[in-house]
Amino acid sequence: MKKLITIVFAFSLLTALSLVAQDTAQQPDSMKASTSTKSASIMGKISDDGKSFVSDKDGKSWTISNPDAVKGHEGHHVVLKAKVDADASQVEVVSLKMAGNGMKKDSSTPN
Repeated sequence: MKKLITIVFAFSLLTALSLVAQDTAQQPDSMKASTSTKSASIMGKISDDGKSFVSDKDGKSWTISNPDAVKGHEGHHVVLKAKVDADASQVEVVSLKMAGNGMKKDSSTPN
């Protein structure tokens, strides 16, 4: 009888531990770190005040979360490597470089 009780207790303990392990792996989104942030390379223009960025691709305006990273490049056309948070329309600049002269010309610009 003691052997049966010990086996049932051990089985119950293992089952409970496996359920706890699954529960922590499947936490709700509110408890997980933000998954909407991803790294990207974006070409566009930094605003004159250095607090926002407008993408060439879609004309979307992004708030720069770390404006000190773009200091000295206000009003310039650049390529940003940044962590993009689409939900907040915000970018955290990792690095930037000036956009080269090899950019595509607008087809409406006369030659």
